[in-house]
Amino acid sequence: MSSITPSFFLRWMFFVWAGIFSCFFSAAQLCTGSLGDPVVNITFGAGGNSGSGFIAPGYNYTSSSCPNDGFYTITSSTSGCFGNAWHTVNADHTGNGAFMLVNASFQPGDFYVGTVTGLCPNTTYEFSAWIMNVLLSASGIRPDITFSIETPSGVILNQYNTGGISVTAQPLWEQYGFFFTTTAGNPDVVLRMTNNAPGGGGNDLALDDITFRPCGPVLNSVIQGNINDTIDVCIDEQTTYSLSTSISPGFISPVFQWQVSTDSGDVWVDIPGANSLTFQRLPSLAGNFWYRLTVAESGNASITACRIASNVLIVNAHPKPMVNAGPDKVIITGRKATLGGAVSGESPTFNWSPPDFLSDVTVLNPVTAPDQDVLYTLSAESQFGCTNEDQVMIKVVAGIFVPTAFTPNNDGKNDSWKIPFLDPDLGAKVNVYNRYGQLVYQAAGMIVNWNGTLKGIPQPTGTYVYYIHFTDGTPDMKGTLNLIR
Repeated sequence: MSSITPSFFLRWMFFVWAGIFSCFFSAAQLCTGSLGDPVVNITFGAGGNSGSGFIAPGYNYTSSSCPNDGFYTITSSTSGCFGNAWHTVNADHTGNGAFMLVNASFQPGDFYVGTVTGLCPNTTYEFSAWIMNVLLSASGIRPDITFSIETPSGVILNQYNTGGISVTAQPLWEQYGFFFTTTAGNPDVVLRMTNNAPGGGGNDLALDDITFRPCGPVLNSVIQGNINDTIDVCIDEQTTYSLSTSISPGFISPVFQWQVSTDSGDVWVDIPGANSLTFQRLPSLAGNFWYRLTVAESGNASITACRIASNVLIVNAHPKPMVNAGPDKVIITGRKATLGGAVSGESPTFNWSPPDFLSDVTVLNPVTAPDQDVLYTLSAESQFGCTNEDQVMIKVVAGIFVPTAFTPNNDGKNDSWKIPFLDPDLGAKVNVYNRYGQLVYQAAGMIVNWNGTLKGIPQPTGTYVYYIHFTDGTPDMKGTLNLIR
């Protein structure tokens, strides 16, 4: 990451990325090739700066959001200044921070000189900044700024003049910029901003988002066989995608490096071994994957500040919907059951099949009362066409059979007392008592599975009484069972 050392005033001008298309592009000398990531980031943050870090001959910091002539402030908004002579500005260029607000001094001259370090030699960079004329009156003095990039010895590498920045009816950020090439020996440059107009009757401006980005030949990346830069594919339908890049003339000895980002471009990571104009993208886990090719001259390839980047190619590998048809169920002939389905994912639609005996195949929890065993399937499809399904068996029985004996002797045979087909959905409460009337086992709305113990203590051989109470209207059941050791 480069740094910029102000020699008098502004550590101001914050810049995020210079390509925010919702704002107006002025007719500047911006790079027409491919750009790299910003390598100089100067930011106002969220505002509220005391100004103590600035040295500005002829300028003074004020905490007021309506600075007078010769004053500046750092703010996230301004309104009602000088009898509403200025625009009401409610946000910075990107809408999420602060900006520099300057009421120009009476005498024209430099208002910023700073040294930019960490650039690469023999590399072309785009410099850009966003400016707003905050004055509302067309008769006022318009801001007129010259940006100059110089060597430390004073040789001008390039410069650009904004001319008089127009008055607009609504607040309008305009981007100005140009490109320059660093020298072979010392890539450090001096950024100079000169105010060519006097203050006192206008020349009031806001500045935001200044960037230095490497600029080079055009890199055009494509997904072979696809007309779009984005592919949406289901995770189980992925194939190998061939990504390739064409490059216009301009490099002498280029070094290629494909990169991937899994957080929508916030962080880019070099892909090991991906060092040619083509890259074979293999099937992956679910996720959003952004790819681009970066290029630099061979001597600068390891320095990210020297790289330019192609357009972004996106492969969105979408997961299957999560589908759960619920546990298998047992119902008694003539009774009803409610299917317990659950579906989640990327806006999935779903349905049950077959429709036999179901109250509504389009709801997750339909009611069924089949007179035969039925295997139901819950199918779901996401908004991207990814599908999944799960099944549930509804078994219909004539009644509940209760075993009358079991042998909990750990021989692996009949070691626990279970009641087949006593489905938890029946809401049955099962109690088992010994001959003294003591409750030795209880199960409510759950699978019955007694191992013949009470609080971990094996119960003696003997006859026990069970009592089953149903909450769904099924007649209660009572009987005896023998515990045999």
